[in-house]
Amino acid sequence: MKTIASAFVKAKKAFGPALKDKTNPAFRSKYADLGACLEAVEDALLDNGIALTQETSLDETGVTVETVMLHESGESIRFGKLHVPASKQDPQGYGSALTYARRYSLITACGIAPEDDDGNAASRQPARQAPDVSAILKGIATSSTLDILKSNFTNAMQMLDPGYHVAITDATNKRKQELTPKKEAA
Repeated sequence: MKTIASAFVKAKKAFGPALKDKTNPAFRSKYADLGACLEAVEDALLDNGIALTQETSLDETGVTVETVMLHESGESIRFGKLHVPASKQDPQGYGSALTYARRYSLITACGIAPEDDDGNAASRQPARQAPDVSAILKGIATSSTLDILKSNFTNAMQMLDPGYHVAITDATNKRKQELTPKKEAA
């Protein structure tokens, strides 16, 4: 881990902003899409011998993504799995969930935040996008396995302010009881 850790720190110093260059018509707000997030980090990573990959898998409720950094030395860093429920059980719903999961997994792994794309962006603190707590709770409630539940819980605890930790823990414990096989009485 020594070689990749050093290379990642050097790359992080060269990360650019994830520019909010797309508009969400439903909310009339700007956001940084997956392409903008990749553009903010990819050159810096490659210049330091790091390739970025994102492993994906589907299940009956959504998609799971894990961002992995591979260094030319053979060392790697895995950043944990993120499960996002599909809003609809069709290709568009799964595609949207996949793009969302890839974007947020990347943002979290690289420690970047989308910034405004106006001329004052360089003089301001990066804008932090508030996580969608209801989507996180839904992801926990619809976790299909204990492994996915554990991953969703870990990611939620890292993403959310401590004020939400009790609700996340309660929802996780409830789903864990539902997923744990019941022992039959003798």
